[in-house]
Amino acid sequence: MLLDKNAIQETHYEVLNVKEDANYEEIRTSYRSAVLSLHPDKLLKTSETSSSNQTAGERFLRVQKAWEILSNSSSRSFYDNELRSSRQDVLAAEVADVAEDLSLQDMMIEDAGEALELFYQCRCGDYFSVDSLELKNMGYSLLREGSRISILNVDTLPGSVILPCGSCSLKARLLINVDDN
Repeated sequence: MLLDKNAIQETHYEVLNVKEDANYEEIRTSYRSAVLSLHPDKLLKTSETSSSNQTAGERFLRVQKAWEILSNSSSRSFYDNELRSSRQDVLAAEVADVAEDLSLQDMMIEDAGEALELFYQCRCGDYFSVDSLELKNMGYSLLREGSRISILNVDTLPGSVILPCGSCSLKARLLINVDDN
């Protein structure tokens, strides 16, 4: 199950609840656990409701398909390449939809108590915004020195954050260049 431009679907790794760098044994253990809990014979004994059996049956089939792909090294390699490619396509489509590139100096700052809010007005009248807690979750620490703000990036690589408008479909890209801070 690959990522689509219109809808993000569950990957085989998510179906089996393993990380993408999981080894064969981790995948096998997770698969066995899922199969034991979702097996149709077990479900017939535990529940009489057909709708929950239907969804459990669908989940069982997804687990089977995920195991079929991830247990074979060549099909897993092919799947991983397709997954990476689809993620790059989604990212490229998202970047293509960016209406404006912003620098840290373009953003207005508001102290919202526990976090600093960065915002920039969209042409529709609403705002593109991100707060210091969201940036911290992405690996960037927001530093304020008087009226000047800067971003400390843990790995010191430049980056960007896509900010959706609060009202319309426009997006802006906040460019984070550590050297310009």
